Amino acid sequence: MTAQPQREEIHLTDYLKVLSHRRWAALTAFLAVMVAVVVYTFTATPIYKARVQLLIENENPNVVSFKEVIEQEKSTNDYYQTQYRILQSRSLARKTLDRLGLWSVFLPNDSTTAAGRSVAAVKSSITGLFSRRSVEPSAPGETAAQSKALDQFLQNLAIAPVRNSRLVDVEYASPRAYVAAAVANGIAQAYIDQSQEFKYTSSKEASDWLGQRLAEQRRQVEQSEGALQRYREQNDAVSLEERQNIVVQKLADLNGAVTKAKTERIQKEAAYAQIRNVERDRSALDSIPAILSNPFVQQQKTQLAELQRQQAQMSEKLGARHPDMVKLRLAIETADAKIQGEIAKVVISLKNDYETALSQEQSLMHALDQQKQDALVFNRKGIEYGALQREAASNRQIFESLMQRTKETGISGELKTSNIRIVDVAEVPQAPSSPNKLINLTVGTLGALLFSCVCVFFFEYIDDRIKSPVEIRSELGLPFLGMVPALSAVGDGPSPLLHRGVQPGFGEALRTLRTSVLFSSTADGGQSLVVTSSGPGEGKTVVATNLALALAQTGQRVLLIDADMRRPRVHEVLEQAQEPGLSNILTGDKTYDDAVLQIENTGLSVLTAGHIPPNPAELLGSKRFQNLLETLKTRFEWIVVDTPPVMAVTDAPVVAHIADAAIFVVGSGMTSRGVARTAVEQLVGANAHVIGAVLNRVDLDNNGYYYSQYYRSEYSSYYVKSA
Repeated sequence: MTAQPQREEIHLTDYLKVLSHRRWAALTAFLAVMVAVVVYTFTATPIYKARVQLLIENENPNVVSFKEVIEQEKSTNDYYQTQYRILQSRSLARKTLDRLGLWSVFLPNDSTTAAGRSVAAVKSSITGLFSRRSVEPSAPGETAAQSKALDQFLQNLAIAPVRNSRLVDVEYASPRAYVAAAVANGIAQAYIDQSQEFKYTSSKEASDWLGQRLAEQRRQVEQSEGALQRYREQNDAVSLEERQNIVVQKLADLNGAVTKAKTERIQKEAAYAQIRNVERDRSALDSIPAILSNPFVQQQKTQLAELQRQQAQMSEKLGARHPDMVKLRLAIETADAKIQGEIAKVVISLKNDYETALSQEQSLMHALDQQKQDALVFNRKGIEYGALQREAASNRQIFESLMQRTKETGISGELKTSNIRIVDVAEVPQAPSSPNKLINLTVGTLGALLFSCVCVFFFEYIDDRIKSPVEIRSELGLPFLGMVPALSAVGDGPSPLLHRGVQPGFGEALRTLRTSVLFSSTADGGQSLVVTSSGPGEGKTVVATNLALALAQTGQRVLLIDADMRRPRVHEVLEQAQEPGLSNILTGDKTYDDAVLQIENTGLSVLTAGHIPPNPAELLGSKRFQNLLETLKTRFEWIVVDTPPVMAVTDAPVVAHIADAAIFVVGSGMTSRGVARTAVEQLVGANAHVIGAVLNRVDLDNNGYYYSQYYRSEYSSYYVKSA
């Protein structure tokens, strides 16, 4: 079983290795961008920019205190945005070209080639697609050529407000320096003139309109004052006013008198009603204010009380008929009669006061009603007079305001002031603003570096081929057994073999692989080892052959079997005959002794593929092959079996199921991760014991830094010195 794939932590050196590995792609992308930048920089038409700086105040200088004809909230942001749009308007551009006479500079030349016109049309279309400038309708009578000239003119115009100020820079770019300066100054002056013209036109229109309204208002004033005068003459308006004032004053006096009389009547009516209600109750009468305030009644009550006291004293000594007692009774009766008589007089007096107050109230109410009728009559006469008077006063006031406004408008229209001034005029530029060679080359270099890095990592991202030992562990989940460098054929044979004098690095890589295999072995007796790969061309045969040679160099008995009976190559690598071989033994045509060959000076035995059979998979999966393998394991310590690729046919999983272990060979940069994972999964599904993977055909000469974690160039010299 294979281990689960594990993702290793990525370090900065990993990115550097990727850059080193794909340095040619990075260099190509870098050179492509730099060539384009250099060609553009040194072939582009020089563009000159001229700048004029304007000061736009948010209100006119306060030379006079008159108000403007058209008042605006100029301190708001929309005022400045409006001014910027006016500076970029087609009408202002048209006036500038008319004033400077530069139509010929912008009108298309009839001698322009068709190719040039096509390029200009394409450029104009692209600019129109991405331009944010709102499209203004063409002016009446404007030709198509003039419209294109204005479009070109406005494309080269730039408005740049200076932040936190009332300054604005007007820039114009042109291939001709004098044209850039002339247009910048011209558009600034045209803008100022247009602003003044607009104000003058507005003042003149307002003055004319005010003159018409003033004449109409004068006629209305004359008519209203004439009507008022006629009414005065017909209705004696002067005496009417005086009488109306008298009537109003009298009405107010009567109203106050009626209120006072009504108050007195209510008070006297209340006093009279109070005494009438308690007239027969002697005890209640004593509490009436009118009785309490009457001195005669109080005096008689005092005498009556004294007589009653004397009567009470004498009644204890004298009888009821005693002359003194009779005399006292008569005196008491006389005093009581006087009290009652005086109370009756008080009641009559209160009644008379109430009746007098009531009569006075009624008289005043009648007089008030009569006065109201008189006031209504005078009011009806005064309403029409007041309406005429107010109309005349209103018309007079409007007339005077119009006259004042007309005079102010006339004076302000003659006042030639502007809230726009030129701070810095545009001068003819001495050097082009673009292309800036230094900036272009600097930005181009940085852009080329960035683009090359993007290309490198993009290609690295879409390239899913296995190229490093890290990917073997992370993508396949297999132990890494060794890395075999890529070599061309050396010596007399077509393939590199250890006994033919290969380069030291190649030999040491195979010995490293041999060590890994030896440490992975767990069997006490013979060990069968299958060598396979995902697809053809990954170098499994070379790896299997050299691994067998490396194992034989340790003095062990090693047999190399070519189990690829579809496209056998072991006999070609070792330059031996293909027949007799494995297929001949499995079909019973030959015996083991007839088919096994000995390679001189190596200690390696070889069993080639033999005759190519029609059914290789059935032969390899047969019981006879299993028995053969078990027999050979008793004669050899190591049996290396070269099998077909896993993804091509089913031979490799069949043999790997029988063998003790399997090695998976991956061609560097040749096999995709998905294919390799599928191949490993098939081997694992066949219960094969995959001890690890070998990264073959590694280009160490050109990608030394990429594989520096596993190999360095100085190792080769160390091997040579050691030898």
